[in-house]
Amino acid sequence: MDPRSAAHVLTQIAAFLELKRENSFKVKAYEQAARAVAALDTDDIASLDSTGVLANTPGVGNATLAVLRDLMATGESRLLEQLRSEIPAGVVDLLNVPGLAVSKIQQLHTELGIDSVDALEAAARDGRLTQVKGFGAKTAAKLLRGIEILRSSGSLVLRPRAIADSVALLSAVRGHPGVHRAELAGALRRHRETVRDIDVVASADDPLAVANAMTRAPGVTHVSGAETATPSMTFADSAILHLHCATEESFVLMLWFATGSAEHVKTVLERLASRGVSFAGATLLDAQNRPIALTDEARIYELAGLPFIPPEMREEGHEFLVAASGRIPTLISLPDVQGVLHCHSTYSDGKSTIAQMAEAARERGWRYIGITDHSQAAFYASGLSVAQLHAQWAEIDALNAAATDGFRILKGIEADILADGSLDYDQATLDRFDFVVGSIHSRFAMDQVKMTERVLRALDDPHLTILGHPTGRLLLERDPYPIDMNAVFEKAAAVGASIEINADPKRLDLDWRLIPRAREAGVMLSIGPDAHSTKSLDYVVSGISVARKGGVEAHEVLNTKPIDDVMAFARARRTRSS
Repeated sequence: MDPRSAAHVLTQIAAFLELKRENSFKVKAYEQAARAVAALDTDDIASLDSTGVLANTPGVGNATLAVLRDLMATGESRLLEQLRSEIPAGVVDLLNVPGLAVSKIQQLHTELGIDSVDALEAAARDGRLTQVKGFGAKTAAKLLRGIEILRSSGSLVLRPRAIADSVALLSAVRGHPGVHRAELAGALRRHRETVRDIDVVASADDPLAVANAMTRAPGVTHVSGAETATPSMTFADSAILHLHCATEESFVLMLWFATGSAEHVKTVLERLASRGVSFAGATLLDAQNRPIALTDEARIYELAGLPFIPPEMREEGHEFLVAASGRIPTLISLPDVQGVLHCHSTYSDGKSTIAQMAEAARERGWRYIGITDHSQAAFYASGLSVAQLHAQWAEIDALNAAATDGFRILKGIEADILADGSLDYDQATLDRFDFVVGSIHSRFAMDQVKMTERVLRALDDPHLTILGHPTGRLLLERDPYPIDMNAVFEKAAAVGASIEINADPKRLDLDWRLIPRAREAGVMLSIGPDAHSTKSLDYVVSGISVARKGGVEAHEVLNTKPIDDVMAFARARRTRSS
């Protein structure tokens, strides 16, 4: 039993206990145990139990240890199944509605008898929900949208969750003695922002035997495609593994095929067929029906008359328009990044000090960091008053003066774009910043015309260097607000402003589908981690993935440039507009 699956079961038990109004200390004990188990550095907690390490892990008590041993012995938890049987199935489903906490589920069940997602939807639509204390019209609208998202997204999870799941699943496949090699495929290899299941391709002398063995792995609760070389397995924590087992000779083709997307694969196969190459089982055949040996995926594209297309770009057809030129761009990669320009500190809602953020940026090999705490209008995020700005600037000056390695901390701000399109702070204050990230954090319900006018007016302000998270989306939680991004791209290019690819995995905004249009308009992009801690500086990796999916090269991204060029870009922005 891997820690990930075990921790999920403990978390579910905690939620069910809370739904049953059990003692809060009991609920917290299971939540604490879940965190402790999730942090264990092992592929199988049974190895830690046999040595006594598990029983002595801080946060794991007698009751939670009994649950873990039940899981290790049977792959299931009798306590979880008991609790599940005691709670109506519809109430359990309510746990999956975005924005609906356990305490709220209890309240609605008690006051309105709501016991299912359908009942919640009906109460939100007929007005009963607004009669409950703490539930207004806005809350009802948000819950209706949450229900819509739940029904449309199904089992989709954000990319970081999928990556965490894949580490354990890929390790388990590679650990099978009959497996020669195994690699990730599917949506995760294409760097999709949300992922439904984990695809793994494995080579073996006996693919069917390996596949059958994996369907009996600890934690598997459901199997489809049993007794085939391509089964799908659902685990106790709801992770889904789609396993593709093949011979070593077929591994490359299977990896390419399982990576997808379906549309990409279909187009390439059509091009292969037009050149006399056919696809049979897990083998490519030439015009004389002879097997074609493949040592890498590049050979597949060569046979199709195409340059090699990186996995990230294999999506909805735009990649073939790019490939038609005979050249795929040299895509941006992490080493191209020289600094980051969207970071928060303890001055507003960050968790790390400016000095800590700067040191963490140094450790990542970067040469500069822009501190962009929230502006004064963002009261919900401890936005900075002008007096606080003066204190922050003095601290940055002192840190820069003490630096001996040339590393620079830039004085930035994430200024709210107000409802009328103006930037927070007066012009004199805005003049003092090295650069400004302008973002919308309120009034999302404007129609497309008004929202577009709002952003275009903000872009008229020469202080706005970078337009932050430009469509306001929160993945699996909130749709983009209505806005004409073509007009925004044209305006940004005309005034010399940059548009951000916000790398927070919950945002990944700009959407990669919009990036080709931004590039065609000549917009300078910026990859911002929107970091609120030293650890979240690594969100840049997610931003790189989005940029690569959009075909972005390093020279098209502002923060791949040296500090002097970044400063020159901000100055030129102001000069060009004035």
